[in-house]
Amino acid sequence: MKLKPFSIRLKSWQWAVAVILLIALVIALSYVLLEAVDFHNCFRPAVIGVLYGRSPFEIACYFNVPWAVLPLIPIAILPEQIGRAVLFVCALIAYTFTAHRFGAKPLTLVFFLLSPPVIHDLINGNLDWMVVLGFVLPHPVGIFFLAIKPQLSAALALFWLIEDWRAGGWRFVLRNYMPVAIAFLITLAIFGIWPLCFGIGLEASWEANASLWPMSIAVGLALMVAAIRQRNQRFATAASPCFSPYLKLHSWNVALLAFVHRQPETIAAVVGLWILVAIRAAGG
Repeated sequence: MKLKPFSIRLKSWQWAVAVILLIALVIALSYVLLEAVDFHNCFRPAVIGVLYGRSPFEIACYFNVPWAVLPLIPIAILPEQIGRAVLFVCALIAYTFTAHRFGAKPLTLVFFLLSPPVIHDLINGNLDWMVVLGFVLPHPVGIFFLAIKPQLSAALALFWLIEDWRAGGWRFVLRNYMPVAIAFLITLAIFGIWPLCFGIGLEASWEANASLWPMSIAVGLALMVAAIRQRNQRFATAASPCFSPYLKLHSWNVALLAFVHRQPETIAAVVGLWILVAIRAAGG
């Protein structure tokens, strides 16, 4: 799979206009957006706690890698409604950029952004957009983003590992994966064995689980075999949610992203997802 090239060539005055429009959008959204549950209850308190020298895992609902709080620091220190609006805009830009790199055309992009998983993430203020952004970044950097939510990216991380081995052997793998391994060991030294903290938080939110596991394992294995044989990242992108016993609705955006380059299929999938939402709403 070859990612679609991306380049923006704007004059100075065009950049200035774009910045002004973004600021205006953030201000407008700060007045109309409702409170983002995940940002308010989980991520913002975790960031504030880190700034005061505490562990993010003191927040019961925080079960992400410690470095996930770092990009959120400039957002969390703002007044909450402003920060919530900035988070919304960052997520929207990340989804748009990634879908474009995956080959989305304008109409397909609109349907993708209006899909239930993407809207669910934007409304709740979660971090799936960070993981999605990692899909199109160079491997040594992208793997840090993929690690934020392994349930969205574990299969893709394995695919990258195999592809890196094919490209340059163990030295190439070591070069790409050593930084995240070192970061992991450093965080263990600082926060203790923090992965053990995840169970408590997951139990509290298990009612919102939208995983199809274990029925989806067979589909995930088929997608992984296709990814490795055809050396196609799209199949591995779609496979990750199939292996996770715990997912929320917004986590399925990665499966939708995998074929966002195909317009009829994307439109059909988004319509199907909205039918699912309608059925669930009707059933209470």
